[in-house]
Amino acid sequence: MSFVMAIDQGTTSSRAILFDKDMRIAAIAQEEFPQHYPASGWVEHEPSDLWSTVAATCRAVIEKAGIAADEIAAVGITNQRETTLVWDKSTGKPLHNAIVWQDRRTADFCAEMRDAGHEETIIEKTGLLFDPYFSATKLKWILDQHEDARARAKRGELLFGTVDSYIIWRLTGGAVHATDATNACRTMLYDISRGRWSSTICDLLDIPMEMLPEVRDSAGDFGKTRVDLLGREVPILGVAGDQQAATVGQACFKPGMMKSTYGTGCFALLNTGGTPKRSQNRLLTTVAYQLNGEPTYALEGSIFIAGAVVQWLRDGLKIIREAAETQPMAEAADTTQSVVLVPAFTGLGAPYWEPECRGAVFGLTRNSGPEELARAALESVGYQTLDLLEAMRADAPDGTGGVLRVDGGMSVSDWTMQFLSNIIGAPVDRPVVKETTALGAAWLAGMQVEVYPNQEEFTKSWQLERRFEPDMPEDERSLRYTRWKKAVAATIAV
Repeated sequence: MSFVMAIDQGTTSSRAILFDKDMRIAAIAQEEFPQHYPASGWVEHEPSDLWSTVAATCRAVIEKAGIAADEIAAVGITNQRETTLVWDKSTGKPLHNAIVWQDRRTADFCAEMRDAGHEETIIEKTGLLFDPYFSATKLKWILDQHEDARARAKRGELLFGTVDSYIIWRLTGGAVHATDATNACRTMLYDISRGRWSSTICDLLDIPMEMLPEVRDSAGDFGKTRVDLLGREVPILGVAGDQQAATVGQACFKPGMMKSTYGTGCFALLNTGGTPKRSQNRLLTTVAYQLNGEPTYALEGSIFIAGAVVQWLRDGLKIIREAAETQPMAEAADTTQSVVLVPAFTGLGAPYWEPECRGAVFGLTRNSGPEELARAALESVGYQTLDLLEAMRADAPDGTGGVLRVDGGMSVSDWTMQFLSNIIGAPVDRPVVKETTALGAAWLAGMQVEVYPNQEEFTKSWQLERRFEPDMPEDERSLRYTRWKKAVAATIAV
């Protein structure tokens, strides 16, 4: 039993990755699923797509690796966070499509609640802002659509969960309804200081607490998989939201260490230790991981559109066929042009939190073309990251280590990572293992069955593949960032 399976349920695809006893990738299986956009700013998933792709990739990766199920010691789960599901406890039938983290349908309600003075309670208890990004108002919206939903929830007939809870429930055949602290803290219903669901917030939003999952450690017992899924029961021993799992996978265990993950969105986390640190710059206070009942906290900045901007170039504008084409296009772009793209397709996240604004392009000339748009798209990720780091530096001036560890799909682009280093004015470290999110989930599960080493030895195993050092003159960096800030201000003002 020398393999650990990581289930990585993401926004656009589900993956299963098998790691061997040396934490090296033995096989990967991936399956994409469709996104649904019922209205402007609304994003949904079919729950059946989430489950079917997870089940299919779990089986496929075993076949691909050519191993038997009894060689798998444990399963770890990492997942897109905040995405919200409600389902029937008896039948498993969803009450509504999953409402995705990017969804902004509750923006007006959140604004009303902020105007009514309720945001301070949310910040104090959850470390979050009153924003449609989080699960709570999505859950309220689903309950509001069904006349008897709250009564059924109070009777224990309906269950709420983020994607991890739903997948755990399906994996265990309905035996376990649980989540971990890193996912619970993203619902806007969890008191991060007390480590429990907040009755105050549940009452405020009229959410029955009977439908909430049990909260466990990130390295904990989440039941066993059904025999018919993998061929035998396999213990589920690790669960963490994708960004926290990447923090673990990057071995950011010391206060001051930072990581940034570039997937569909971009998420930067700064480890702040055992005490939650309240942001004065509209960042989020979150649980980075929880081990042995002890939470470690982080400041987090969330960008809604990172890799998704490349998908827009491919699927929306159709100027590329695959993501890898953006790098040579950016290199070929006219350097005399100053095209700036603000990719606020579903609003702007931290530190702006403007859910209603939409994307804009500035600086177009008659000669602007696909190359200039591709470069502007990649640069927008660097600018947004700098927005987050500037806020972190202001919140924790003595607590940032300076080096940024990166992972995720966009981190493989040397051009993008060099621009990132240039614009933030700091080294950017890319690890040998790029699949840090899955690795984090695998380690949480594997170290409990002693397939993987303890935290100290795991930290020593982290390996650098390449460091990008900044080489942009300070005056140019300042000019570019000033141009970006003006573009953002204009986008918000429209």
